[in-house]
Amino acid sequence: MDFELSEELQDIRTAIRQLCDRFAGSYWRDLEPDRYPEEFVRSLTEHGWLSALIPEQFGGSGLPLSAASVILEEISASGGNPGACHAQMYVMGTLLRHGSPEQKRRWLPPIAAGELRLQAFAVTEPTVGSDTTRIQTRAKRTGDGYVVNGQKVWTSRAQHSDLMILLARTKALSEVAKPADGLSVFIVDMRERGESLTIKPIRTLMNHATTEVFFDDLELPADALVGEEGRGFRYILDGMNAERILIAGECVGDGRFFTDRACAYASERHVFGRPIGANQGVQFPIAKAHMAIEAASLMRWKACRLYEQGRPCGPEANMAKYLAAEASWQAANACLDTHGGFGFAHEYDIERKFRETRLYQVAPISNHLVQAYVGQHVLGMPRTY
Repeated sequence: MDFELSEELQDIRTAIRQLCDRFAGSYWRDLEPDRYPEEFVRSLTEHGWLSALIPEQFGGSGLPLSAASVILEEISASGGNPGACHAQMYVMGTLLRHGSPEQKRRWLPPIAAGELRLQAFAVTEPTVGSDTTRIQTRAKRTGDGYVVNGQKVWTSRAQHSDLMILLARTKALSEVAKPADGLSVFIVDMRERGESLTIKPIRTLMNHATTEVFFDDLELPADALVGEEGRGFRYILDGMNAERILIAGECVGDGRFFTDRACAYASERHVFGRPIGANQGVQFPIAKAHMAIEAASLMRWKACRLYEQGRPCGPEANMAKYLAAEASWQAANACLDTHGGFGFAHEYDIERKFRETRLYQVAPISNHLVQAYVGQHVLGMPRTY
């Protein structure tokens, strides 16, 4: 196994860092509490980075998931927030792997050109949370399409997206043998939603542009269905594996940001006539966080490799997300402790990134659920819930 990044991935890392250098900490601070980073996302789009996974025949770069992972990692490591645009990376997998040739020809070129944004991933519902197979949003078949009614929550960037990937029930729970059956995926053109689709922003701890979405007799054409009717949960799992791998990359980047800042401050800050980094109580937590980040990064690369080979990668994707989220949170705490009172000062960006990386303890999947998944599906222990 080669642990060195390829020349292509190293070039991508350099290019993203150069782009991010134009958007310093002051840019991100000035966006808070809830302004979307339009200029940053536009720059990523114009340079082709948000179309990285789209095949060249449709105007994209045709890069593998590992390249997308590096893109998001470097945005995080630079002090930026890739949560503003990461969905276009992982949502893309659902359309790429399961969309029809006609859907790909229709949607992928304008997405690649930056004419359309695919940023919304509507899965979670307020009454069921992480129990995705129990969702209630219903898409009923009509003569020439579907009519959707229901509600979603934590549908981030919906108000900044032209297209949405939607998971809905085409058969009620009472009509299927297993809860995972009867779920279907749709691609929704939100530019023509009218009053049948309502988006309500949710204010949160960090600037993440998340929303509630309400469907009130939303009419969809038959060709909005992605893949086969009733197989949507399986399609969404593909997207979730990509999502967890990419979120792991973001967390690795967050961890690098925190350890870099902590090391610099610990070396420069002098108290009692010596740099504070010479004290083991300061140095050792940073060193431990760095080791955890490096280990999580390796699991991320393993998951990427399996995904790119088309092999099952559910355990690796989940473990990569868990390990990276834990490592970034460990690094965040070490960095805040190192900075002391200055870590809470807005101008240092530590408290902002501290809030941003805390999200990944609970999203896009709770770390508790990852432990339950590994315990049951990897280790074969009894089901917890």
